[in-house]
Amino acid sequence: MSKFVGITFKDGGQVYFVYNPKYNLKTNLTVVVSHNEQLKFAKVVKLIDENKKINNQNDKILRIATKQDYIQHKKNVKDAREALLKCREIVKQKNLNMYIIDASYTLDREQLIFRFISDSRVDFRELAKELASIYKTRIELRQIGIRDKAKEIGGCGPCGQKLCCSRFLNDFDGVSINMAKNQNLALNPSKINGVCGRLFCCLQYENECYKECRKNLPKVGEKIDTEKGEGVVTNIDILNMKCTIDLTNGSTIIKDYSNEN
Repeated sequence: MSKFVGITFKDGGQVYFVYNPKYNLKTNLTVVVSHNEQLKFAKVVKLIDENKKINNQNDKILRIATKQDYIQHKKNVKDAREALLKCREIVKQKNLNMYIIDASYTLDREQLIFRFISDSRVDFRELAKELASIYKTRIELRQIGIRDKAKEIGGCGPCGQKLCCSRFLNDFDGVSINMAKNQNLALNPSKINGVCGRLFCCLQYENECYKECRKNLPKVGEKIDTEKGEGVVTNIDILNMKCTIDLTNGSTIIKDYSNEN
């Protein structure tokens, strides 16, 4: 029996790791879980035998889903789609600077959750009140990031592949401009930003390799001594471990560092 399992609330969605107290589970099995103190319908996508740092210590499997749970889940999905359209209509009427991404009910329908994106803070108190009066349940409006939106919508990156966030990324690890610098990339937003407008997630994939390769290479602009005299580094080829050096006598040489420790 796996002590921890990875679950998703919809196909392609983020994977959450939760505690499994007693059930013999397998992948693709549907379960009812307690997640952030909410009752939710989920699918098992990963089985973890070793200890796993879970997202929330109180999240756990409550039971294997029954036929009634499944029927209730399907009804919730249908009703949430209708609520999404209604919410978007009200947002437009109130001229609020927000875009509603999706809507979802908890399994027991005690809460209706709307996720949205916005470039600024939004006062949605009146919107929440109106939604609560319509649906007679607790309303939560949750602002998410632009990367989450890209994951939901999908698309193709400049590499020609389906977006990483839609294809396999479940968590968004930090990506910094230093990663682009480590890879000697031009710091041009059109070259290093994805369709979401943020730095490419893939900048982190080879970052450690580039950092290791750069350890033995001089920096651009650095003055160094060579067998042919003093010079200034004008370019570096990180993966091939080579650098171009302009010598004081006017000539240019390429120095190979691949055999140096």
